[in-house]
Amino acid sequence: MPASLIQRLTSELQATPVARQIGRIQSLNAGRVTVKGIEKAARPGDRVSLPGQSVGGEIIALDTDSVTVLPEGPVEGLSLDMPVLLDGPPFIWPDDSWLGRIVDPNGEALDGRVITKGAVARALASEPINPANRRGLGKRIQTGLSVFDTVLPLVRGQRLGLFAGAGVGKSTLVGRLATGVEADVTVVALIGERGREVREFTQDILGPEGMRRAVVVAATADRSPLLRRRCADAALAVAEHFRDLGKHVLLLADSVTRYADAHREIALQSGENAAMRGHPPSMAARVMALAERAGPGDVQTAGDITAIISVLEAGSDMEEPEADTLRGVLDGHVVRNRDFADRGRFPAVDVGRSVSRALPGAATGPENGLINAVRASLGHYERNEMMVRAGLYTSGSDPTLDEAIRIWPALDAFFASRSDGVDDSFARLQDILTPVPPS
Repeated sequence: MPASLIQRLTSELQATPVARQIGRIQSLNAGRVTVKGIEKAARPGDRVSLPGQSVGGEIIALDTDSVTVLPEGPVEGLSLDMPVLLDGPPFIWPDDSWLGRIVDPNGEALDGRVITKGAVARALASEPINPANRRGLGKRIQTGLSVFDTVLPLVRGQRLGLFAGAGVGKSTLVGRLATGVEADVTVVALIGERGREVREFTQDILGPEGMRRAVVVAATADRSPLLRRRCADAALAVAEHFRDLGKHVLLLADSVTRYADAHREIALQSGENAAMRGHPPSMAARVMALAERAGPGDVQTAGDITAIISVLEAGSDMEEPEADTLRGVLDGHVVRNRDFADRGRFPAVDVGRSVSRALPGAATGPENGLINAVRASLGHYERNEMMVRAGLYTSGSDPTLDEAIRIWPALDAFFASRSDGVDDSFARLQDILTPVPPS
C-alpha cells in the first residue's frame, strides 16, 4: 500500500471522533437554529453537523438548556427534532502535498482532486507566537515592482496593508506581488471574492509556475459568513504549518474588510450589539489577533510569515473601523489613489500617504538619503500641484519647486515600472534625481 494512502487513512481515522454528543433541533428562527441536548458539552465556536444533510453549523451562543447554531448554508430541508451531532472545535489538516491546490476553509478540495490530510491537526484559532520569543524583522525582499524595491521596502516577516477603494487595481497588485515576491511558499486567502475571480486568479494571475508553490484557500461571496470568516483563519493555519517547517511563507489575504464584515454578521446574530459604524466591539480584537499570527517566527525556528493584507475601503475612507484598527498593528500601509488609477498608472500607489515601518533599517545610508529626497520632492510638488496645473506658477520663482516639477513625470513613470532588483531600481532612482547641468 502506498505511503501516501496510509498517511491519508491514518489522518482520516485521527480526525474521526470515537463518540459524539447528539442533540435535537428545538426551533428554527431568522436563520438561526436552537439545539437542545448538547449544551453541557458544547463551547462557543464548536461545529455541528446534521446526519444526511449537506449543511453544518457553528455554535454562537450557549444557554442553560440549549445552544444557538448559525448554519453554514440554507436551512431549507431542516425540521424540528432532527438530530444534530456535536463535532467539536474546527480543525484543519495541512499537508505539504497541498502546494498547487485550491481548498475551502474546512480543508476540502475545490479543484476536483483527492486531497491528503496532514498528520497533525491545527486549530483555526491558534495562539500567536510568544512576543518574548519572536524574532525581529528580517532582510529586504525583492518584489519585482520598483516602488516596493525602493521607497516602500518589504522585508521578511513584515505585515503590510494595501488600502484602497473598489476598482483601484487591488487584485492586480496582489497578483503581481504573489508572483514577484521571493518566498518558499505562497498562501492566498480569497475571502468573499466573486466566484469567477478564483479561477482567474489561479490560472491567469498565478499561472502554473505561481501555483507550484501556492496554496489557495477560497470562500466566495455566496458562502455563509461562517465560511468567509473561517477562510482567513484557515489560511493562517496553513501558513503556520509551512512556517513551522522552516519555510518563508508569503501570506496574501484579500480582503480583511470582508473578513470583518463576516464577523459582524456572526456577532450580531449571536446577540452582540453594534458599535463602531455597525461593527461590534469584538471586531477590533478579532482583526488584531489575525494580524498578530503573521510576522517573524520564533527565535528557535527559521520560518517566517510575511503578510500582505488588502483592505477594501468603503468610499476610499481610511477612517473605516477595520482600516483604522489595522493601521495600528501593521508594519506599514500602502494607500492607492483613484486618480492615479483613472489615468492608467498601475500600481496606483500614493507614495506620499504610504509608509513602510521597515525603514530606515531596511535601506543603507545612501538609499535612505534617496528615499528622503524623493519624499521631500513629492511633498513639495503635491502641495503646489493645483497652482502649477492652473498655470499660476511662474518658473524660476522657487528653485526647489522647479526641480520637483522637472522630475515629477519621471518619478510617476518609475513608480509604475517593473524592477530588475533593488540595486537596479535605486540606480534608476538616482538618475532621476541627478540635476541636469545647465546647457
